[in-house]
Amino acid sequence: MRTTRLPGLDLLRAIAIVWVMLFHSFLVGGLAPDLAWLSRYGWMGVDIFFVLSGFLIGRQVLSPLAHGGDLSFGSFYVRRAYRILPAFLVVLAIYVAFPAMREAPGLAPWWQFATFSVNLLIDYGSQQAFSHAWSLCVEEHFYLLFPALAWGLTRRPSTAKFLAVCAVLVVAGVVLRGAVWLHYTALDPDRNWFVEDIFYPTWSRLDGLLAGVMLATVAAFRPAWWERLLARGNSFLLLGLLGMALAFWLFRDRTGLLGNTIGWPLLSAAIACLVVAGISTTSWISRFSWPGVGWIAAASYSLYLSHKLVFVAVERGSGEWLQGRGLLAFLVYAAATAFGGAALYYGVERPFLRLRERRRRHLIGVPLPAAIVEPSAG
Repeated sequence: MRTTRLPGLDLLRAIAIVWVMLFHSFLVGGLAPDLAWLSRYGWMGVDIFFVLSGFLIGRQVLSPLAHGGDLSFGSFYVRRAYRILPAFLVVLAIYVAFPAMREAPGLAPWWQFATFSVNLLIDYGSQQAFSHAWSLCVEEHFYLLFPALAWGLTRRPSTAKFLAVCAVLVVAGVVLRGAVWLHYTALDPDRNWFVEDIFYPTWSRLDGLLAGVMLATVAAFRPAWWERLLARGNSFLLLGLLGMALAFWLFRDRTGLLGNTIGWPLLSAAIACLVVAGISTTSWISRFSWPGVGWIAAASYSLYLSHKLVFVAVERGSGEWLQGRGLLAFLVYAAATAFGGAALYYGVERPFLRLRERRRRHLIGVPLPAAIVEPSAG
């Protein structure tokens, strides 16, 4: 059974993963000088994923609650486990078993990855290998806590209560990050406190997930409002692009106080506007399905997990041959990364998604279709 994909959301997801991988190209000497500008703000790609996840998972959880139904916690967590764990555990096993394949010598203890606590416990100065798993930890904490919070808040739904919770989370994030920044700027400790205490911890990175959940709440509980938003797709596209330009300015110093206080909620709000545009059938970015974009979006999780391993393999395998070759080096790394991501996607991720679908259909007694395709929400 094929599911309807949204070209606009596929485009955002593809931009997010490509942007992140370009940002991580510093591991192999960076892009050619004339392409380096592409990678400067690539870390923002993770925030696109956060907003998308907040919206898509938020709709999965909130839609039945909005219609008076019940939320099956067990079913939700089983779906997440099938979606996240197989590919993650394969890549973790490679990092643990084959130190020569790591992008950096030091690796945090395996149990920190297995318990999704590495973003809270990492010693970034000596444990940089597979450090990009930090964002997966944030996502897992969201999956763990959000369903219970949503269930509690919808027992007696209140717009005022919901907005109050959102406001508290935003203000608390601004205050917390500002206090941490001021504290460690004054002390100047001999460690990367920006990464360990601001950039990685879950409690510092709730803005994107919250922005996505707010969109999902409107879609689930105020469908008439949601339709009015979608009818203005290009207006939200323009607003989102202007917001991204403002975020670039706020984060011109990535570790500065301005970006790391008000920058995060403003960046998340801008991305949320782009998500509305991506869903709207009236916006420019949702009218066309660009070749290859749908596949990149579908394989984005496998690409995210595997790309550093591929970067290192290409660099060590090519020796000095690719150094200084600019566009050729870029194309070689891009092709290898796509191949590595495809191997993980088709070899591990997709088979488990199909197994999940078979399990679900067996439980509800629905005959299996000829083809099973993973929906965009995951």
